[in-house]
Amino acid sequence: MLFGSSGVRRLYGRELCDTGLLLGASLGRQAGRVLLGRDTRMTGPALANLVAAGILGAGGEVRDAGVVPTPVIGYGARFCDAGVMITASHNPEEYNGIKVFSPDGSSISPEQQVQIEGEIATPPWSAWDRQGDLRGFDACTPYSDAVLKERSPVSGIALVLDCGNGAGSMVSPALLSRQGVQLTCIACNPAGRFVRPSEPTAEHLAYLGGLVRSRGAAGAVVHDGDADRMMAFDGRGRFISGDHLLMLFVRYLGANEVVTTADASMAVEELATVRRTPVGDSYVSRELTRWGEFGGEPSGAWIFPGHSLCPDGPYAAALFAEMAAEWDIAAEVDSLPSYPVVRESLACEYAREVLLALGAENPTDGIRLEDEQGWCLVRASGTEPKIRLTAEGKDAAQAKAMLGKGRSLIRAWKSA
Repeated sequence: MLFGSSGVRRLYGRELCDTGLLLGASLGRQAGRVLLGRDTRMTGPALANLVAAGILGAGGEVRDAGVVPTPVIGYGARFCDAGVMITASHNPEEYNGIKVFSPDGSSISPEQQVQIEGEIATPPWSAWDRQGDLRGFDACTPYSDAVLKERSPVSGIALVLDCGNGAGSMVSPALLSRQGVQLTCIACNPAGRFVRPSEPTAEHLAYLGGLVRSRGAAGAVVHDGDADRMMAFDGRGRFISGDHLLMLFVRYLGANEVVTTADASMAVEELATVRRTPVGDSYVSRELTRWGEFGGEPSGAWIFPGHSLCPDGPYAAALFAEMAAEWDIAAEVDSLPSYPVVRESLACEYAREVLLALGAENPTDGIRLEDEQGWCLVRASGTEPKIRLTAEGKDAAQAKAMLGKGRSLIRAWKSA
């Protein structure tokens, strides 16, 4: 299988490079004009050039946006026939990958993925006199202008912004400054190495709480490597869980119809009518084409369908700034319903095979165990060699008990 839940993602090497060239050729024939961007990884230029070569070699046109956040490509795809982002998102620097977007910002459909996979074996190279065209393209300006048109200006609000040396550095500092935010910037330069692990989790961001408090900031916003994710801290320096951030957005936007994933808290159902999808932002964006006002998943991928169907970290940051100008974020967090959620990842080279053996129809969708007091989702990661477990209960003991049931399911397979 070429495509996972978030596009193509691999350890950087010959296999990924070969895939980039051939995938580009398929896109050049199918899409014609392709908007191309990349994150800040050191392997980005080589992989982007290979994808561009494939597009050009099949007679397509490349509009090169350079180093930009993924949502800039998702939004800008409307100006072309497709968008391609070279990124491994929150994965470590030794990984890279390829995300392909439709003009509405959603990931390409499963049918389009199958078509690309079929064409890779016999790439549609064009004759020497039918080669494509490559030009530069400013994708950041129309994207930033659109965000600022949709979100309100603020004044007197101070926030800490941590881009983690990722592609968010190219947009979020200027965007939030134009909105009126007084910024303290951390790692907001597009270096090829990340100063911290790219995934914006509480354990990777322990230094931020004290900084928020010392600066008297209203909170902090944080991106992963390609800024399709955004997580936040409140004004007391507390990391806001993904479930609570989802609920804050639902409440502020007044969203009555919300799409989220199978691993999101059951508490969100107390605020809105909810439809759940398998884990992965591509599933959420696909469902939002049919139903819903807002969508997201607790990992920090937030989708605003009126703007784009691509998960959008800088847009979410601008929305958070607007909220912080009107609300005491910490007090709002404290008022939200909350049930204990525990997560665990188990390294496993054969995660997909294990989940199939356990009876999952799709390994990355996983198996959900439920009872009256909680649930546990056991699934293969779509981006890493891991089995992920997420459990929630009406109290901490029940959450741990549900997590234990998930572990027991895996242990039972090992001992069989």
